[in-house]
Amino acid sequence: MWRIDSGLARIEPTTMNLEERLESMLARDISIASPHWMVIGRQVPTRWGKLIDLLCIDIQGRLIVLELKRDKTEREIVAQTLDYGSHVRTINADEVRRIFDKYQKAFAGDAPPKTIEQAFAARFKGQPMPDELNSSHELVIVAATLDAATERIVQYLADEYDVRIKAVFFRVFRDGEREYLTRAWLRDSDAMEAADSPAPTARERVPFNGEYYVNFGEGDHRRWDDAVKFGFVSAGHGPNYRDAIQRLERGNRIWVNVPGGTGYVGVGIVEDAAVPVKEFMVKNQQGQDVPLLEAGIVSSNMGDNADDPDLSEYVARVKWIKSVPLSEGVREPGFFGNQNCVAEPKDAKWPYTIDRLKQRFGIPE
Repeated sequence: MWRIDSGLARIEPTTMNLEERLESMLARDISIASPHWMVIGRQVPTRWGKLIDLLCIDIQGRLIVLELKRDKTEREIVAQTLDYGSHVRTINADEVRRIFDKYQKAFAGDAPPKTIEQAFAARFKGQPMPDELNSSHELVIVAATLDAATERIVQYLADEYDVRIKAVFFRVFRDGEREYLTRAWLRDSDAMEAADSPAPTARERVPFNGEYYVNFGEGDHRRWDDAVKFGFVSAGHGPNYRDAIQRLERGNRIWVNVPGGTGYVGVGIVEDAAVPVKEFMVKNQQGQDVPLLEAGIVSSNMGDNADDPDLSEYVARVKWIKSVPLSEGVREPGFFGNQNCVAEPKDAKWPYTIDRLKQRFGIPE
């Protein structure tokens, strides 16, 4: 870092113990690590009596474990972070709310209490909190400096064993009376796709092959059994999800993944672009055209906010080439993965994933 206003002067990093301040800085403004996170817990106890430094939730409802390196060795910090992951994976939605309530009481000061839903909407500009919380989680090692051994271990776990782990380090620079904070990610915070040695690495990019990746968020607002029976994919209950599903056009081939460890469950051809759920028509058992919401679907809340164009579910008609039950979802190390509802992958893992799915689903070239 150089100051250039009057000549060229190098600004050196300070020797202060930044890690003693990092937890408070991150708790005060987590956006310095990621604008897509919200802090829900600090010094969160695990079942084994250890304390997670910071626990966050992202806009997709996933939990993020932040563990500060402080004076731990590379083995200690990685082992402890993985141990925290084994605890966090068991946390359900009710416990997420309890953790947030406790955090508010301890750290909100005199601010009026909020529900986690209210805080989530305020943090993410009106975006409603997803119905499904903690479908997956991520592990983040936070450090003032990152030694080569920790880098190698993190990279190895992510690339070889599909562990959603990454590291971020911060440095403070002092220029006279001013201090500046910088951040660098070991692994890109917005690109956490799994990797595996037989598959291409996440850094390789290829032209988009015209086949779309779709995340199907199984839950009260949509059920895979309904999607298979009536031929559709859907998303919604927020403008971001609505806009994403509406990117699909007639004739697009889609490969559908259910997050949270289920895997890929279907491939099909889009027959009609997405419309609000109340406008989506299907055939009933008598062969009559009826609204999907009146066709005896399994989903209990698919019709929530159906009259609100921003919060309605949106449904795209699909002709399935192959679909499997959730219990038979296909998931392998090295498969492409992405948190977005709809993606046009340019990662070299995408054609690799499609080739493997064709083999697993028994689909000819």
